[in-house]
Amino acid sequence: MKKSKMLLRRAEKYIFLFIGSILAAVGLEIFLIPNQIIDGGIVGISIMASHITKLPLSLFLVVLNLPFLYLGYKQIGKSFAIATMFSVVSLSYWVSFFHPIPELTNDLFLAAVFGGIVVGIGVGLIIRSGGSLDGTEIVAILMDKKSGFSVGETIMLFNLFILGSAGLVFSWDKAMYSLVAYFVAFKVIDLTIEGLNESKGVMIVSERPEEIADALMARLGRGVTVLHGEGGWSGEQKKVLYSVLTRLEIAKLKAIVYEKDEMAFVTINDVHEVLGGRVKKKSIH
Repeated sequence: MKKSKMLLRRAEKYIFLFIGSILAAVGLEIFLIPNQIIDGGIVGISIMASHITKLPLSLFLVVLNLPFLYLGYKQIGKSFAIATMFSVVSLSYWVSFFHPIPELTNDLFLAAVFGGIVVGIGVGLIIRSGGSLDGTEIVAILMDKKSGFSVGETIMLFNLFILGSAGLVFSWDKAMYSLVAYFVAFKVIDLTIEGLNESKGVMIVSERPEEIADALMARLGRGVTVLHGEGGWSGEQKKVLYSVLTRLEIAKLKAIVYEKDEMAFVTINDVHEVLGGRVKKKSIH
């Protein structure tokens, strides 16, 4: 039973990697590339290299990613490298498949926005499934361990240089539209990875923890975990409440907490993924 579940999860993973690569190829070949708008990272470099040399885009997607795949295999892990290789090869096939199909629009702004949306969904599915389409992400992960720059900052620096280069290869207005497409894709990737139902983790320190916990469970239908803490200054034992809610429930939570204890200390943090436990909302009678 355990082995069959593992096989099912692995099959599901590669199905989503496959779907993500198809969507990314559609966004590139049906919207962006025919309008000379590029994506960031290795994909963007491959698009420009293909335009200059007239060689197939699929060739550059595979060849330019190979050194980064080796790095990923050595430094991050075999599973990640295999998933990334599968995604890159699949993307290479589908960009060749969709290449003869004419673009849906010649409007540069529409192409940038809708191309960014479709590419963002595709890349988001791939990242969510444990793969990658971009070798610069692997470099950014490795640099994060050795430099003061975060992964996001490193990728942004790479892409500003790459997208700026589009002005020299195509034109400066195409470079600006490429920035629009990149920004849209970046936001959609986050939305695809995190989901529409964004969660928030809330910690509450109060002199009335029982009253607040009862009110949250009764009026929001959310479970509350009671943690035992100690005041760093006073040494006093305190009960700390922890709960996970949706973004839309935060305002109601604040109202409940301050109704019970105006001096309560509340912290609210983004929760990117919730697994296991009773995270679904209970019905309120």
